[in-house]
Amino acid sequence: MANKKSEKIQIKLVKSLIGRPETQRKVVKSLGLTKKDQVVEHASTPTILGMVNKVSHLVEIVK
Repeated sequence: MANKKSEKIQIKLVKSLIGRPETQRKVVKSLGLTKKDQVVEHASTPTILGMVNKVSHLVEIVK
């Protein structure tokens, strides 16, 4: 596998998980987000982008 520099994205949890379905809570937790306004950095892969799309109403992409 070649050493490609993958693009990184920062994901921020902007809304609370209170009252959200368990599936959405699991997706947010698997992204590494536990607290409101927390920011994590991930590689911009189709898997991560799909997870962000699934909970797009709870998170935002920070530049």
